[in-house]
Amino acid sequence: MAMDPNPKSFPILSYVMARIPSLSPRPPAVEFDIEQPASPPSRHAAQNPSDLSSSSSQIVDDMPHLSDPKVLASMTNAISDVAQTRSILKTLGERPDHEAIDTAKAKLADVEANLSAKLQEIVLSPRPADVEMLEWRALLAERENECRQAADKEKQLYSAIVQLDEMHEAYAKMLKEAEQRLVKIYESAERGLQEEKLDPVSEETNEEVARILQEANEKEIDRINLSSRRLQFLPEEFGRIRGLVVLDISSNQLQNIPDSISGLENLEELNATSNLLESLPDTIGLLQKLKLLNVSGNMLQALPDSICHCRSLVELDVSFNALTYLPTNIGHELVNLEKLSIQLNKIRSLPSSFCDMISLRYLDAHFNELHGLPQAIGKLTQLEYLNLASNFTDLTELPHTFGDLSSLRELDLSNNQIHALPDTFGHLENLEKLNLEQNPLVIPPMEVVNSGLDAVRTFMSKRWLEILEEEDRKRTLEMDEQVQTGWLTRSTTWLKSYISGVSETVSGIVGSPNSPKDPYLEQQL
Repeated sequence: MAMDPNPKSFPILSYVMARIPSLSPRPPAVEFDIEQPASPPSRHAAQNPSDLSSSSSQIVDDMPHLSDPKVLASMTNAISDVAQTRSILKTLGERPDHEAIDTAKAKLADVEANLSAKLQEIVLSPRPADVEMLEWRALLAERENECRQAADKEKQLYSAIVQLDEMHEAYAKMLKEAEQRLVKIYESAERGLQEEKLDPVSEETNEEVARILQEANEKEIDRINLSSRRLQFLPEEFGRIRGLVVLDISSNQLQNIPDSISGLENLEELNATSNLLESLPDTIGLLQKLKLLNVSGNMLQALPDSICHCRSLVELDVSFNALTYLPTNIGHELVNLEKLSIQLNKIRSLPSSFCDMISLRYLDAHFNELHGLPQAIGKLTQLEYLNLASNFTDLTELPHTFGDLSSLRELDLSNNQIHALPDTFGHLENLEKLNLEQNPLVIPPMEVVNSGLDAVRTFMSKRWLEILEEEDRKRTLEMDEQVQTGWLTRSTTWLKSYISGVSETVSGIVGSPNSPKDPYLEQQL
């Protein structure tokens, strides 16, 4: 099968796996490659099983210690994880092709975009007057949960395709590591050393963790550094170190963080960068004193909503992950956040609540799939650094309120599809660095852009003044028209009133039957 190790690339591993009866009753074909679909064997190859045995005998001739039962047993134990993964892949089937993977990823992105839009609509929906606040919140939570469940159901098939591809990719990496491990075992056998039953690094790590936990029981510890120890799990007991302020578990092989982390009630800094985390525990929201959280370089596809409860957060780094959205209420509650790094993810939009991060000074969102910014982005008046580079064909315009970012000093908009800067761009008086490269800009023209920041700001300021003058001219014309129309209307009304009054007077004098009669006039008539 395609997941069999290629003897040309992994000679020792292929030899060992071919001798595990439960998994490989016969040696794998020499031409099979994990990265490519297996080509049909030729008729000559099918009739020559001796070729397989000759390949095995060749490696034994080159590496005679492989025939030693003890060495072979040691190697078999060392690749148990490879054998287990191989059996799973054998059940799941061949690796999907690139077209199927790309299609699945595109469908997942569409589902996430639709979900984000629906969640935003739910959050912004007005509360009926006859519904109490608590009841309304519960109803919104129920609606949001229904939307997420529907999206999860829709994503199941596409996620399965992507996950199967990731498993094959991980298996390929595992083969390389396993081959290296077997080479070390063989070299040890050649030197007459004992079998490598346990990775020395892992043994040292376990001893270090045990020592730290023992020390924590005896005295108060406020800092722990377990960086680069090849940790595969973090013991639940770490949640009992109540006095811990700083925890560094970066550059390990952690796939999860235990729920017991909620017990670290005094924790202020957590560094879990460069691990294999696919999710964060919901209990992370109980870390009320947490100020710095770094989970960059993992495999996170979403952040738990409870992260919004970490209201003391000042710096949050979730870069180099697979995030497609941020929690809906992240801006409403993380009002103390000053630095946010979300670069190199797959985020398509920022929630409207994002504009409520009134303390935000630094935002790096380059290499995402942003289609735009929230209309109220101008509320972030403390923002000094903004990187929106390399959102490519997705980012085409900026909102009108962009000019209200009065504290902005550095701005990177390179590698996008922006045709025109917002008319208020000239208001950014504190801007010191600007990158507009690789944009099809028309406003301002490229010759102005190439002249530098001052030229751009001058052009946009002049354009803004021209817009204001044009609006003022139109307003003046409208006022003149209203004045003229008003004078004519008043004159006509006065004339009508005057004529009406005279007519009534004459009529009253001449024709009224009840008016007193003048004897002289009667006589003359």
